[in-house]
Amino acid sequence: MRELNQRAVLDRLRTAGPATRPLLARDTGLSKPTVGQALLDLERRHLVREVGRTSTGPGRSAVVYGENPAAGFVLGVDVGRERLRLAVADLSGAVVSRVDERNRCRSARSLVNLLRELGEHTVSAAGISPAEVVAKVVGSPGVPDVKTGALQHAQNLPGWGRRGLLEELTGALGQGVVVENDANLVAVGEMTAGAARGADTFVSIMVGTGIGMGIVVNGQLFRGAHGAAGEIGYLPYGTTQGTPPDRGMLENEVSGDSIVRKARQQGLEVKSAKELFELARKGDKQALRAVTEEAKQLAFVVGAVAAVIDPELVVLGGGIGSNTDLLADPLEEALRGTTPLRPKIVAGELGETAVLSGAIAMGLGSAREVVFDRALERKTS
Repeated sequence: MRELNQRAVLDRLRTAGPATRPLLARDTGLSKPTVGQALLDLERRHLVREVGRTSTGPGRSAVVYGENPAAGFVLGVDVGRERLRLAVADLSGAVVSRVDERNRCRSARSLVNLLRELGEHTVSAAGISPAEVVAKVVGSPGVPDVKTGALQHAQNLPGWGRRGLLEELTGALGQGVVVENDANLVAVGEMTAGAARGADTFVSIMVGTGIGMGIVVNGQLFRGAHGAAGEIGYLPYGTTQGTPPDRGMLENEVSGDSIVRKARQQGLEVKSAKELFELARKGDKQALRAVTEEAKQLAFVVGAVAAVIDPELVVLGGGIGSNTDLLADPLEEALRGTTPLRPKIVAGELGETAVLSGAIAMGLGSAREVVFDRALERKTS
């Protein structure tokens, strides 16, 4: 019963912030003596701390208690073809160290080794020991396959689909590593701290080097029977040619490489999608035509998703999808001529930190349980 009371008090502090004993008693339904004992136990286990005092009038001031954010830490990792981003956050979600480095690796082995080095550096920069990191979440393209230990459908990362890769990542970053699809983590991040706050059923579509989608249904991340829900790059698109392309028919038509290729076919010499969108913002007619074509293809994606999932919200992100100032109008126009199902479309709010934010948010859920259980074990041992 004491443990349940401690959990109730700690959960209240985590969800609603610092509070006095009377306020904790009111919000948890526990008696003031019970709250006092729970706080005493939690303080002894370094899970809560005094954060200040308050006074509403004459008399003694009341102690304000809050969760101890330094009771444990989370390591979030974003593995992309172009960039590697890592961050350490405390239990409040505050980032205490961050690393952002270009991904120049050409093999899975070199990438795993680099992640080991960057992980050690990020933890060291936070001024903590590896033992204080109680949860680690890695976001990556692909679908984790627990049977083979591989990341399936991650064509943009050479060698990432080989057997045993998940075990290699655990060896590099330490026990307790969770590997999650990057688009799923974007959805978690946007739901927690971005454009999808308050949304119950929505999708988050990332369009950049590739294309992927995270799906949240009734407030829960939906992965499908084999973890491949949201791999929309494999949606049928265009005319079949016998053997499907490795990257998927839709991804071949909508990703960053595709929009650059099509712009060049129209006579526009651009080196990247970023350059193309910059020209479009300056009013270049050829660039605007290429952007409009991209929007039409995205309308196909949104229309297909709307017919199957019926989301209340579609969040667009990624290097291409984030250009909603240019894509929104032609996309909406294309949707009007495609389907009567038109969910609200918004830009993601987290930008290039979306995967990392989702990784930290997911890690915090398990980290808080781990530190509570560890503290309980130390008390009973």
